[in-house]
Amino acid sequence: MHRISRHQTSLLSIAVFLLLTAYCLPLTVSAQDTGGIKGKVRNMSDQGIAGATIAARQNGVDRKTTKTDSKGNFLLDGIEPGTYNLAFEADGYGTAVQYNVEIKKGKPRDLGSRLILLGDKGTLLIIQGSVFYKNGTSVTGAEVTAAKVNADGSTKKLGTAFTNISGEFSIRQPPGSAKYRFTARFKGESVSKDIDVDSAGIYRLALSFSFNRDEK
Repeated sequence: MHRISRHQTSLLSIAVFLLLTAYCLPLTVSAQDTGGIKGKVRNMSDQGIAGATIAARQNGVDRKTTKTDSKGNFLLDGIEPGTYNLAFEADGYGTAVQYNVEIKKGKPRDLGSRLILLGDKGTLLIIQGSVFYKNGTSVTGAEVTAAKVNADGSTKKLGTAFTNISGEFSIRQPPGSAKYRFTARFKGESVSKDIDVDSAGIYRLALSFSFNRDEK
């Protein structure tokens, strides 16, 4: 049986080490020569948007993409230094683009949590309402409660808002067939109205009290 001497073993170990070093070195240099960006994507309610797509674009081509985690945070690294347009997209939200973002090699650039996506009206159900006095003038500061009416007639409260100076209010809900009930309260009186919806879009309703401004 042919035995490998200790000297031969040492030479073999050195050869393997040099081979691995030669293989890994280009990767290390490449990582050091690239840069990246990180940050948080959120909505107007200051909630992180999970699963949002972030793309670094040059000349209309997506050079690299990633997605946000469950809290809206993302890290897009391994980007060649240069100037990019950053596109942010998520289901139910409008696309946002941040232009001319410079990426330098080294530590990823932190964009912070200023990346806000607005709801896409084409994929949301929006109900806009108005509250009036008996004579048709607007009621400012009326409390409006929104509730979803279930198939068995029970209701689930969605939230409460107050009418603005023009007597208006609005809510946003996921698209789909449903019935909603709105109840306005002001000066000890209340008035309710139901509205049926069937798809994404903008729906409008009006609620009117049985008294005028100067009657209570």
